[in-house]
Amino acid sequence: MTPAEMNWAGNITFGARRLCVPRSVAELRETVAASEAVRALGTRHSFNTVADTSGDLVSVAGLPRVVDIDPAARTATVSAGLRFGEFAAALHERGLALHNLGSLPHISAAGACATGTHGSGVDNRSLAGSVRALDLVTADGGTRTLRRGDADFDGAVVSLGALGVVTALTLDLVPAFDVQQWVYEDLPEATLTAGFDEVLSAAYSVSVFTDWSPGPVGQVWLKQRVGGEGPRRMPAEWLGARLADGSRHPIPGVPAGNCTRQQGVPGPWHRRLPHFRLEFTPSNGDELQSEYFVARRDAAAAYEALARLRERISPVLQISEIRSVAADDLWLSPACGRDSVAFHFTWVPDAAAVAPVLAEIEDALAPFGARPHWGKVFSTAPEVLRTLYARYADFERLMARHDPSGTFRNAFLDRHFPG
Repeated sequence: MTPAEMNWAGNITFGARRLCVPRSVAELRETVAASEAVRALGTRHSFNTVADTSGDLVSVAGLPRVVDIDPAARTATVSAGLRFGEFAAALHERGLALHNLGSLPHISAAGACATGTHGSGVDNRSLAGSVRALDLVTADGGTRTLRRGDADFDGAVVSLGALGVVTALTLDLVPAFDVQQWVYEDLPEATLTAGFDEVLSAAYSVSVFTDWSPGPVGQVWLKQRVGGEGPRRMPAEWLGARLADGSRHPIPGVPAGNCTRQQGVPGPWHRRLPHFRLEFTPSNGDELQSEYFVARRDAAAAYEALARLRERISPVLQISEIRSVAADDLWLSPACGRDSVAFHFTWVPDAAAVAPVLAEIEDALAPFGARPHWGKVFSTAPEVLRTLYARYADFERLMARHDPSGTFRNAFLDRHFPG
């Protein structure tokens, strides 16, 4: 296949017989109805085979662009393939906002929600937590809408594409807000481990960046909502860390030109909550990613377990990010049922070198019931995953009811959800 049929990072070449880019929902329905095996693609920002198939790949990026805003209901219905950065400004212009955004505004709404992707904030749920309804094309080419409160809804939002091809999402909105962003450097590691909650609760959204080297934690990014009192100033020192004297990239030494505005300059939520600007597409082909979620109460102990592996982690790591995610009720959400802290790893693009380190990380985090991000690289065994989700078997039954012919199954789902 050509590079166009690879994932974002270029570490996965899809095994599909063809790639279809339907230009309408009607065309998508015809394609699905005529296919024995189908998987949907958005912006391809996954690092494993969750989106692969031996049949037909269908890209939702070609569907008509829809951004239908209902100010009275505080909702927006958006087409599945739209990137968050492509419709966030329209929401802001109407005085509305999403509760949170991920690090990248370049990812598609449907793909992000289907895999439990998130931003940060002790009171902020994953991006899927804002989904009020979803429209999908079913295996027979029919359509179905699932709404919050429906019996299957909590299993259908984070569904890994297993129930059908999502064509549109209706998202809950909040009043628009501005955000200031600051970066602090060299937070003492002992301060973090002794006060995880204090650090992660210090702003509306907080990200801790580390390369796991001994000594202070590299950076803490604080994204604070601008309140009624207006923009605020931050002290030169905070919890033993010092305020950065200029803009920073999460990876030390990399120019910060692609990053969102820092140093406390106020700006709209959609231009501050992501780490990177929509105008600059992040490079692809030069990284792998993994992420593991533990209960927030276990964050310090999990950090210490990972720190004991620092000499194994650092040589194959570009940067690691630590964020908080509020609990939700979505069956396969990595934050389902528990307020969580997510440990994210951006690796060098060397799968063979990363694999043994991943195994050691998973062993170290096993006592904390660590749940891997569904769209990133992991090796947690299916029998272990089954013990980590209370509704795992319910999801398998949901798959069987929605897709009895197995049209949307693939090797990834067969391995993890044999039913």
